[in-house]
Amino acid sequence: MKKWFSALTIFAMVTALLTACGGGSQSAGGTGDSSSGTQNESSGQTDDKPKGKLTVYVGFQEDHAIEAMKQFTQDTGIEAEMIRMSGGEILAKIRAEKDNPQADIWYGGAADTFLTAQGDGLLEPYKSPVADKIDAKYKDPDGYWTGIYVGAVGFASNKDFLKEHNLQPPTKWEDLLNPVYKGNVVMGDPSSSSTAYTIMYTILKVMGGEEQGFDYLKQLHSQVSQYTTSGTATGRMVGMGEAAVSVLFAHDIVKYQEEGFDSLELSFPEDGTGYETGAIAMIKNSKNQELAKKFIDWALDKDAQEVGQRTGSYQTLTNPDAKQPEKGIDFSKLNLIDYDLAEAGKMRQSLIDKWNNEVKK
Repeated sequence: MKKWFSALTIFAMVTALLTACGGGSQSAGGTGDSSSGTQNESSGQTDDKPKGKLTVYVGFQEDHAIEAMKQFTQDTGIEAEMIRMSGGEILAKIRAEKDNPQADIWYGGAADTFLTAQGDGLLEPYKSPVADKIDAKYKDPDGYWTGIYVGAVGFASNKDFLKEHNLQPPTKWEDLLNPVYKGNVVMGDPSSSSTAYTIMYTILKVMGGEEQGFDYLKQLHSQVSQYTTSGTATGRMVGMGEAAVSVLFAHDIVKYQEEGFDSLELSFPEDGTGYETGAIAMIKNSKNQELAKKFIDWALDKDAQEVGQRTGSYQTLTNPDAKQPEKGIDFSKLNLIDYDLAEAGKMRQSLIDKWNNEVKK
């Protein structure tokens, strides 16, 4: 009797165990998509929290990027980590990782650099429904990239240097060739900085062509003490008195003024200034494309575009529903050039090669 009872007990235990295992396998099988959520075993309800983690290469200011990542995760429940680099560095990294992408999203930086990446087959098209609100001039018609902000090129001058040399802030490109500025100009390097490439392309347009533009760049080279990897870093250098003048995006100059660099003076070239369309795109063959689409949808929305103002980033925003920054730049007062994004993207590498060979050498 005892032997029979023991066998029955063991049979019942094995049956219960097999039943439990079979139920667990069914639950796991129903969640094969890592982004679809899992079933809560105790309640039977589905947990819709997205699974996976995005990696984002960021081309604008780091404090803005950190705030954006935090807000994105708070709004969507999706984890995201960011790596901040200059636009040219991001392009080079995506090229190097083409066969094994290490990031999902390229977030910020001049769109002409994105166009170069598009031509190299490095981007994945995605037409976000939110992009319908964005003006056609700020986005690729096939969805390879979409603009999130616009920024104009300006001059940053050190007030103490101007006062010491009885100078007015520069208002023309030729002003930077004044002998007093020799060795006192800092610029970004177009090879690594999308800001610097925008400036170089602007100069070619203002000067009337490639030949005249490169003649000017060669003259300007003799004035330059340093070319930096990051085009935005030069603003702080001028603010700290390490240089007299630089060229960068005006919204970054305003940001540094707000950070306490009272010695910075902002002015614009009256003979013509360029501008960037800061963009976002999905990297081709990235690992988390469904989550990447959610990030793009979020980044184009008005609330996400307004995040930068919390950290002193005052770019003009592309979503018409977004509240424009009070300290933003009034583009209607600027003499803007006809900045041809398609041409700038197509010519990018050849112009950089020419600059390296004939100007920087």
